[in-house]
Amino acid sequence: MVGADVPRRARTIWHALLAVSLDGKIARTDGSVDWLADFPAEDFGFEAFLSGVDAIVMGRASYDKARRLGEWAYAGKPTVVLTGRPIVDAPPGVEAKSGDLAALATEIDGRGYGRVWVFGGGRTIAGLMAANRLDVLELGLIPLVLGAGIPLFPPETPPAAFALDCSEAAGSQGGVRLIYRRRP
Repeated sequence: MVGADVPRRARTIWHALLAVSLDGKIARTDGSVDWLADFPAEDFGFEAFLSGVDAIVMGRASYDKARRLGEWAYAGKPTVVLTGRPIVDAPPGVEAKSGDLAALATEIDGRGYGRVWVFGGGRTIAGLMAANRLDVLELGLIPLVLGAGIPLFPPETPPAAFALDCSEAAGSQGGVRLIYRRRP
């Protein structure tokens, strides 16, 4: 029908998904995640999650770590890397962006993605929380205490309230999958 309102896609859902130790660490001090070896991502529903993701936003350190693993694991998923440095030999669909994170989030919202995976790290998550963009925080809680390491939430993380949406056992090693939705 001419002139009819076209249904508008619901707004973008910004969804962080990551593994975290019992003491709130996302990596060892040197950035390694070798402690996740006994906890397969699929035990936490990763493949199903990834199939529902339209795009990825990640920090530069997370990107560099993912690239060191070999072939780009997220082919076909548009990916924005938050960095002030150029990316050499980026895989297809990967772009570098810098600047105000709230403005970048608005730009990404305008692309019409349904769900954007916020692929760490802590500074990226904190920045999106400060921009009031983090909607879902999904954690694979790993029953290990690392002691020293990189925290999920760095000191500059703004206060925020979340409500538990789902909790379930994950795998046979005692992991727990937790899904929180940000409260207004």
